[in-house]
Amino acid sequence: MTEPTTGRDRLRELLDAVLEKDDSTLGDMAARAFSSPFHFSRRLSRDTGESPVALRRRVLLERAAWQIGQGTSVTDAAFAAGYRSVEGFTRAFGRAFGHPPGATTPGSGTWLPAPNGIHFHPPIHLWIESRPEERSGMDLVSLQVHHDIADTGHLIGVAAGLSEEAYRRAHAPGRTVLEWDGPEESIAAVLEHLVWSKEMWSASIDGADFPERGADDPAGLAARHREIGPHWIATVEGIGRRGAWGDRLVDALCDPPESFLLGGVIAHVLTYASHRRQLVRQMLRAEGVEVDHGDPLLWLQDHYGGTS
Repeated sequence: MTEPTTGRDRLRELLDAVLEKDDSTLGDMAARAFSSPFHFSRRLSRDTGESPVALRRRVLLERAAWQIGQGTSVTDAAFAAGYRSVEGFTRAFGRAFGHPPGATTPGSGTWLPAPNGIHFHPPIHLWIESRPEERSGMDLVSLQVHHDIADTGHLIGVAAGLSEEAYRRAHAPGRTVLEWDGPEESIAAVLEHLVWSKEMWSASIDGADFPERGADDPAGLAARHREIGPHWIATVEGIGRRGAWGDRLVDALCDPPESFLLGGVIAHVLTYASHRRQLVRQMLRAEGVEVDHGDPLLWLQDHYGGTS
């Protein structure tokens, strides 16, 4: 038998009970809604497609992602989300978002897949999508983009320890990765192209003017990377959130202008970024520098202890 809803928003009352700020068990939530645990769980699951516990956990993870992006520490966000340990929170966050909480930036996406379109909306509200779509739990594109940005920053940091001669030494005279980008013979050149590709494609997607290339020494590249990295992450996650992978970009920065699928642009950047990062590792090893393999699997394990 359906409960009457005349004069009151019973679903909203149930959601309020789920999202009460105190750490809650199913019994606590049901009591706040003046219902038995059985009827509370059945009604909310029927109306939202999620159990009360699963909905609460997801929305609080979304809130935690937003808080971290605003500067809240991972520890504070973890306890605010009801986790009893940072390690448990970090594992849950990584499984849900595809990247560790420490890789969250102000522009990172904070919504997780939801069968009901109910999401955290800052600072304290809910947002309900009109046409929610189910997606897989881990967003692999987000994982790859975050890893690319983190790994590029790591390599720039390693290269900062080289002498100027080693940094600019031509290891493979005449080598090109993409014909229109010109030679990439040194660590300096390959790292600069890693940063430049995001600057250039971001300008194309944003409809901005052709960007000027900045300094290519390690300190200059690090500064450029700190600026473009979060912007690139936000750009890609915005495309994903809108489901705009099939949209076309008319790139007026090309002469003559060309048309590209947005999904193809992101795949292009990720493909050649991965290749370039491995080229940098080969050259670093040739300079006698010990460097890791840049494996995203190990990166995830280092940041949130795997997926177990």
